[in-house]
Amino acid sequence: MDELRRIDLNLLLTLHALLTEKHVTRAAVLLHRSQPAVSHSLSQLRAHFNDPLLVKQNGKLGLTTRAYALLPPLQDALNSLDGLLGGKMQFDPNQIKRRFRLAMSDYATRLVLPRLVKHLREFAPGIDLAVSQASRDAMLVQLIAGELDLALGLFPEVPESIKVQPLFSEGYICLADKKTIPDEGGLSLDDWLKRPHVLVALRPDSNDEIERALALIGKQRRIAVALPHWGVAADLIPDTDLILTVATRGVEHLKQFYNLRQFSPPLELAQFTYKQGWHSRQDNDPAHEWLRQTVVDCSQPM
Repeated sequence: MDELRRIDLNLLLTLHALLTEKHVTRAAVLLHRSQPAVSHSLSQLRAHFNDPLLVKQNGKLGLTTRAYALLPPLQDALNSLDGLLGGKMQFDPNQIKRRFRLAMSDYATRLVLPRLVKHLREFAPGIDLAVSQASRDAMLVQLIAGELDLALGLFPEVPESIKVQPLFSEGYICLADKKTIPDEGGLSLDDWLKRPHVLVALRPDSNDEIERALALIGKQRRIAVALPHWGVAADLIPDTDLILTVATRGVEHLKQFYNLRQFSPPLELAQFTYKQGWHSRQDNDPAHEWLRQTVVDCSQPM
């Protein structure tokens, strides 16, 4: 208990805001305090921990190694204190002012984000979203480090500290220029493999679910174009021999492409489950719980 006597517990709230926002002004806004007051608190914290905590990195503030190590136990301690002092807080989404950091793929951005933003503007206008894009592994690392509040993606395996919740399951569909495939049906596996393909992935050498399914039968397709942006992938198909194989719900907005035809993949591809993931330290955060349920609701087919 000696260490507790040496520090104002309000400084722990300031420390949490500074480490999660990595920005003195944004932390001040979050805490409803002046920037000079938060800067003074940062000086006190630096002296207490004998560490700069926030340092300039490529023109912006980043966490020191000590700060990264402090963030998870700090979040746990604040959650425990909150539960000790008040139990589960009453939560009014219309009154909250908070910024959540989300990561999701280009696909989820198109599928989930428009409905989510409309819902927030109507029922929780004080909630701000900072949305980024990252690989699955990077998302998990950022959740553990406290750099993200919520991540949407395919998470077949996660660390013990990460909680996941299914959002929806779906399969795959192929797209090709209708002039390049038979009038009825689709393509045989041999013909499908002879054609060049478009791969949508953050990394061009990504070994995704389709590549793994092909590997199981000793096959490999040629990736002629690999790109990270789903939104433009379908634009590459008209008047070419390219084939795009994507999630079924991802083609719902493509009715304007009258010259494309959809057909089933000529190999067995298991359905995948799209999930949201978060760190267990945010399990009992009422605002975070509300956001998670809202994401579930906004992810369902209309």
